[in-house]
Amino acid sequence: MINKYPFILVHGIVLKDYKFFKAFTKIEKSLNDAGYIAITSTTDGFGSIENNAKQLKNQILEVLKKYNVDKVNLIAHSKGGLDAKYMIKELDMEDKVASLTTLCTPHKGSKIADLMLSLPKFIIKILEFFINKTYKLFKDENPDCYLVAKQLSTHTNIDEETIDFSDKIYCQSYSTTLHRGRDDFILGIPFKFSAHLEKDLSDGLVSKESSKFANYKGDCIEESISHGQIVGFTLSRKKKIKVIEFYLALCKNLMEMGF
Repeated sequence: MINKYPFILVHGIVLKDYKFFKAFTKIEKSLNDAGYIAITSTTDGFGSIENNAKQLKNQILEVLKKYNVDKVNLIAHSKGGLDAKYMIKELDMEDKVASLTTLCTPHKGSKIADLMLSLPKFIIKILEFFINKTYKLFKDENPDCYLVAKQLSTHTNIDEETIDFSDKIYCQSYSTTLHRGRDDFILGIPFKFSAHLEKDLSDGLVSKESSKFANYKGDCIEESISHGQIVGFTLSRKKKIKVIEFYLALCKNLMEMGF
């Protein structure tokens, strides 16, 4: 292990490691091939913040014991950043985390979540039933997509710009910007709604302003990259290389800072 503390890659909603599906595509393997210890979180794909925070805590405690270290670095994508913040603050984990890096995390909520919650109740009930049933099949312990949508809403999400563990843990954040809907065939349609609703630059699901937290570093990559592409999905070969290079540089920088 060339890094002082292992890196835990914390995924957001929808994504999770299940059989051959990898939440961070080839990123975890690329980091391990470079000599870092990197492990993807085993949290639920549609678990609440509180539920996933407990799962993340248990996994971290196992990692600390396995590698005989006293801390980990967290690199958290999307809702994973909210899970990580809750875990640190509410579950007594300040002394177990060396650094927290959030990528495209909706610290101030997402208006796409607001839009989903504004759908007719019968549609919400149908979506809730099928999503929760599906993620039970994907081995989620406690899927609750309706509660997750509420927690991601701008109406219920509380931005913790100054958090009381900031002196103990190095915290930084990054965003991405999708410039054109055609640059991601999956998030192209949500991007149109997000750009209109947010009145701000967006990655297709989360605005740039909402991604800002603690030491904000700007965009991960200075070209059109969506919310899902920053973890390796729907990317051209050229962009995939750049995304992996971003993670390698991120881990190298944290290691050089003593983490």
